[in-house]
Amino acid sequence: MFSHGMFWRTLYVVITLSIILLVMLENRNPIKAVGWVIILILLPAVGLVTYFFFGRDNRRLRLLSRQAYRRIMNNSIPSIPQEDDGKAMTTQAVSPLIPKTPLSHLIEGQTNAPILVAHSLEVFTDGHSKMGRLYEDIRQAKEHIHVQYYVFSDDDTGKALADLLAIKASEGVKVRVIYDHVGSWEASSRFFKGMRKKGIEVYPFLPVIFPLLTSKVNYRNHRKLIVIDGKIGYVGGMNIANRYTIGNELGIWRDTHVRITGPAINGLQTSFMTDWYVASQRILPIDVYYADHSETTPPERQIPVQFFQSGPTGPWRTLLLALVRAITNARKSVWIETPYFLPNDSLYKAIIGAALSGIDVRLMIPLRGDSRSVRLASDSYIADLLNAGVKVYRYHRSFLHSKLMIVDDELTIIGSANMDFRSMEHNFELTGCIYDRAVNEEMKAVFAQDLKHCTPITAKSWRKRPFGTRLSESFMRLFAPLL
Repeated sequence: MFSHGMFWRTLYVVITLSIILLVMLENRNPIKAVGWVIILILLPAVGLVTYFFFGRDNRRLRLLSRQAYRRIMNNSIPSIPQEDDGKAMTTQAVSPLIPKTPLSHLIEGQTNAPILVAHSLEVFTDGHSKMGRLYEDIRQAKEHIHVQYYVFSDDDTGKALADLLAIKASEGVKVRVIYDHVGSWEASSRFFKGMRKKGIEVYPFLPVIFPLLTSKVNYRNHRKLIVIDGKIGYVGGMNIANRYTIGNELGIWRDTHVRITGPAINGLQTSFMTDWYVASQRILPIDVYYADHSETTPPERQIPVQFFQSGPTGPWRTLLLALVRAITNARKSVWIETPYFLPNDSLYKAIIGAALSGIDVRLMIPLRGDSRSVRLASDSYIADLLNAGVKVYRYHRSFLHSKLMIVDDELTIIGSANMDFRSMEHNFELTGCIYDRAVNEEMKAVFAQDLKHCTPITAKSWRKRPFGTRLSESFMRLFAPLL
């Protein structure tokens, strides 16, 4: 007979071996798979816990039913003209301004996100100007306001927005708010309860009640968007917090956000619709989010924009594939701003390959960050980048939180995603590809202005780093997928 101790030891071995078998059957990256197997063999107790939180591939997890997803997607695209044979015309009909590219085809094929037209686009590089413009638009809202942020703080900035939303709710405007339960942990529950009492519909995304007993803590909604009456939209990297408006010990955070109008808003509404269903288990009626963008006079601008969602539940890593495709398609230049540079191998090689091909590749990262471990891991990549010809800059004015990539003369990529493992594999992100020369030039001017507050890193100076620093960087790089 098995003793009590023998039973538990046997059960432990069976569970460990089962997880090792599961890791192999997932057919994931061989290096990552071998790493998990080694951890599970050498440190079984720690390995089991770590794998439970960070190692499982949740791409088979379905947060949204297929029926609900089809209903949302079928109503998120403007009425598309029909060809003579009755078949719906392609993305070219939705936005005939540019032909389909491998990038746009990839995105539409994986996410069903077409290229739509924005009638205006306004760029914000600081939270003060963005919030001021946002308040103006909210005051003019007549029908609905949809708000979604990873961080919705209960500080002065968050309270000011909540108070204004409450006023609009009292006027009969339908106000809906989604906040990430982990990203907004610092905000008190009373803050969100107060919003509900004032007529605002508020839901957390994937609430975590017992963080030590669930892996949901690792899969967070990092999207940041606002839609007003289905006609005005805000999207980018800024959260709702004082650090974007008043500042903190790192200064007033430098970030990039855009305000758009026109049919492209439907891309933002689709994102909000899907997350609202996940958070509330309710599908909003079409007339709540679908706006008539027809105008009596032609708009001054027609800007092709393709907003797409990415996350840990899809069959492919769409965001990663899109960024790699954009970089490998580059013919002249790739300029990147990111607060956290922890690329996986394919993205890293795409950047290095572009530089080695003679492409003007520039990478701007913060001098000071909000995480020392991330800074050390990020620095471990710089030597190879410099050797390949990438121009690397440290932004020193404050903390650079901007998520921006400018490719050649016609493509700008902006949104909520960082260039790290978490955004590529774990987070729910929202990204916009803007195919427009004028916007591209405007974003290049933003990049050039940021360069005035940067210090370039040279290969010669980088080689002079102390051995202890290089050792710390290499050690932290081992944990890059978990940071």
